[in-house]
Amino acid sequence: MQVIIFENDKGGVSTCIPTGEISIEAVLAKDCPLGAIIVDSSTLPNQHYNFYDAWELVDGKVEVNFVKSKEITKNRLREERAPLLLKQDIAFQRALELGADTTSIVDEKQRLRDITKLADAVTTLDELKAITV
Repeated sequence: MQVIIFENDKGGVSTCIPTGEISIEAVLAKDCPLGAIIVDSSTLPNQHYNFYDAWELVDGKVEVNFVKSKEITKNRLREERAPLLLKQDIAFQRALELGADTTSIVDEKQRLRDITKLADAVTTLDELKAITV
């Protein structure tokens, strides 16, 4: 299947998938910005769609910007850890009220705070995807 790709205002890539009502060439001429090109969808890095906001058009080919992918991963991890940190805050407060040991709670909170550092240590997109809270 053919699609139209072009660089968007944010420096990323936008894709246009025509409905088939008119030819892809007509859609390109009528609805797409200058510089848009037609490519086969199999050439897109669809296996890394979760990094879509890191896609960039480089010499007529879509590539995934690894630096942007790291930031996307860090933001995902921050969102995933937020409710877990809140849960640990509650557990910490309860432990304090009971005079219980807080060591494991403090350790878990630190692990959650440090989770984004894992993204800095990896070298592939698959490794970024594999990082979980």
